[in-house]
Amino acid sequence: MGVFTFVCKGSGDEWSAKQLKGDLEASASCTYDLQRKLVQAALASDSSGGVQSSFSFVTPSSAVFQVIIGGGGSIGGGAAAAPSGGAAAAEAAPAEEKKEEKEESDDDMGFSLFD
Repeated sequence: MGVFTFVCKGSGDEWSAKQLKGDLEASASCTYDLQRKLVQAALASDSSGGVQSSFSFVTPSSAVFQVIIGGGGSIGGGAAAAPSGGAAAAEAAPAEEKKEEKEESDDDMGFSLFD
């Protein structure tokens, strides 16, 4: 799995980006084209699987763009990236139990939202 993080800066009609830790960089006339170029550059460096990307403005003229290659796909927010079993599963189980206990305590009050 490869993770590529870029710092993007806009100046006038030009956007440029440099990889935070690495040598990849690109420039384009808009953020959309810049993102496409950066994904292609990351894929040229590591083409081991599917591609996920995230673009977030920090200010109107700066942003952070991240490309993640490989690591398995997940639908709904990256839960598949966590290791299965082990400590992560052990921590998740008590949280679910606490949530169920809270729901039960609401029923003990003698009224319901839908009555």
